[in-house]
Amino acid sequence: MKKSIIIILMGISFSCFSQQKMATFSEKEILALMDKNAAVLLENSKSNSVSIGIVKDGKTYTKHYGEIDKGKSNQANNNTVFEVASITKLFTGLLMAQAVLEHKINLDDDIRKFITGSYPNLEYQGKPIRIKDLVSFKSGFSKDLPDTSELRKTQNDSSYIGFKKLDESYTREKFFEDLKAMKLDTLPGTKFKYSNGSVQLAAHILENVYHKSYETLLKENILSKLNMKSTALNVSKNTVIANGYNGTKLMPTISDNLWGAAGYLKSTLGDLTKFLAFELDTKNKLVLESQRNINNSDSDFNGYFWDGIQVDENGRNCWKHGGAFGTQNMFLVYPERDLGISIIVNISNEKTANALGNAIISLSGALLSKDDSKKEIYGYKIVNDNVVFTYQHDKSLNADLVKSVSIAGSFDNWNPRDKNYQMVRKDKNTFELSVPKSQFEKNKIYMFKFVINKTGWMEAPKNASNSEIGGDQNLILKID
Repeated sequence: MKKSIIIILMGISFSCFSQQKMATFSEKEILALMDKNAAVLLENSKSNSVSIGIVKDGKTYTKHYGEIDKGKSNQANNNTVFEVASITKLFTGLLMAQAVLEHKINLDDDIRKFITGSYPNLEYQGKPIRIKDLVSFKSGFSKDLPDTSELRKTQNDSSYIGFKKLDESYTREKFFEDLKAMKLDTLPGTKFKYSNGSVQLAAHILENVYHKSYETLLKENILSKLNMKSTALNVSKNTVIANGYNGTKLMPTISDNLWGAAGYLKSTLGDLTKFLAFELDTKNKLVLESQRNINNSDSDFNGYFWDGIQVDENGRNCWKHGGAFGTQNMFLVYPERDLGISIIVNISNEKTANALGNAIISLSGALLSKDDSKKEIYGYKIVNDNVVFTYQHDKSLNADLVKSVSIAGSFDNWNPRDKNYQMVRKDKNTFELSVPKSQFEKNKIYMFKFVINKTGWMEAPKNASNSEIGGDQNLILKID
């Protein structure tokens, strides 16, 4: 793990942990942060257009930058319709979670119980695929449906043509034909493997359970209830979908002759902020179920079709990326901090996802900044001949989500699974580890981070005087 130049700021007081008071922001400050991050994203992604939606503390902020088509001055607005691609999977996940809560299906059920036809092949060494395996991308499928592996081997600027033709020709009949020939390459429930086919199969299961079309279920149970009037699988002929690009090349929209459950939804930023607010509702049983650690993982997890859910110093955070031929969207929620962000760009290439990811990390990081009124040493103290590392999880957050806290740093090769640096839980919120001073060289600078559940890497709080300036925001340890 590369680190940048370190500047150590030493404060007056010393403490094993800092205050967890959250900073508050005015509307002007939030809009300024949006402007700053949009400018960087426009430059890094080379997108014509950037749209940002934020829901924070019950208030909604939206802003649009650039123009949809270069030179046409047609800036997006809250009613501009975009393809949201794989964000669609979150809606399918909610419908599956609803079916679980209504006892229509059980997470431990064999999926074949709800699939039309006989599929003796959908098991591995006698172990069937369960509902929980399907919705967490751990089905054990050896390939996707449709199988795009050959197309992905030789990708170039014209690859979209092959993907587009495959989607246009792939029917439900072919889907079930391929499903019957599917071979599992691992035990279901053991290995994450992203799969559009798993989500499409979930839509088929939903139709068999409720005896309604997937599109109808979507409208009745989510879109109408959230008043998402501009969101649909099949938009009207008069609806204009925002153009998307790869560089300067105008790209086609997605085709889907299956259920549309994996990536066919179209929506607006106005509607997506309503969806953000819904996903932030910590009292809604459906939301809680869809974001739940259904496989009891000791690290990150996927809930129902999320790309990832992890726990850090700001509690549970869930993210989803959607990529069409010409647009991409990043969707992030911190339910316990009442913060949600959706960012849309109308460009899609191999660099777009990283640019989007960096933008949403930067923006969320700024909005989650702690109060920095008093500088102090954070994370450790010297007690006799020991370095006592201490982490205290914010008491306003759900400590039950924290299964472990480890220390990863330059002294253990940045390995959050190092058995020698697993902290001991002293009470519900406090974790501690005592390490002999003799293990650290005198006057040598060490860098470290606390890591929750092996994946939630924490940045140094704003009021930490022993923090790296720039770089990865590491904490600094130095034995005098």
